[in-house]
Amino acid sequence: MTRLDPTRVRFVYFDLDDTLLDHRSAEKAALADCCRTFDAHFGGHPLAHVQETYHAHNVPLWRQYAVGEIGRDDVQRLRFERLLAALDLDGLDASLFGATYLDRYAAHWDWTAGAEAAFHAIADRYRVGILTNGFAEVQHAKLDRFPVLGEGADAVIISEEVGVMKPSPAIFAHAADAAGVGPDAILYVGDSLHSDVEGGRAAGWQVAWYGGDAARSDAFVFDDWTTLTDTLGC
Repeated sequence: MTRLDPTRVRFVYFDLDDTLLDHRSAEKAALADCCRTFDAHFGGHPLAHVQETYHAHNVPLWRQYAVGEIGRDDVQRLRFERLLAALDLDGLDASLFGATYLDRYAAHWDWTAGAEAAFHAIADRYRVGILTNGFAEVQHAKLDRFPVLGEGADAVIISEEVGVMKPSPAIFAHAADAAGVGPDAILYVGDSLHSDVEGGRAAGWQVAWYGGDAARSDAFVFDDWTTLTDTLGC
């Protein structure tokens, strides 16, 4: 595992989903709520199968969106249309299902275990910011729900507002400019190997990989937030 050098760090950026906030749990709970709400349609489909099917269609759509092949409206519409079609639920309106999912998804937003205390501790010692992919209104709603994130951040970078998504070098360059420090003075904390770890390292940042593969020798990996705060001397 690569060592992290806190003496170089002047600014810490955090990813939002599945780093500070538990997107996976909120997604799972929202789908479970939808299955209960529309039980007459979903009665024969186990929740695990619904989740797997949703991911099978949602992830490729986000990849197409990231490279400009489709627009945001396509992602928002097609992920639910294709889920219901794959489950043979033609009698359920996709727009109604999608609205219900988004409402229930927001109801289940919460911190990942230990992240709230870690964010406070790191923000007390370093200038911090948020660097996240996602739709702007959803990510701003999360920041409104957890105001300490926006209030404590010197920079909030949301991919839709920049026009490019991680791991594009352009969004990391934009974030470095917003932080007002050189790339070698930034630490990025994120959960995605492709978007966060590879994107951050390519930008010349130090990276802390939350929940990553501990067997990798080229990344600082942690799954307990106290490991990161202790390393940073917080």
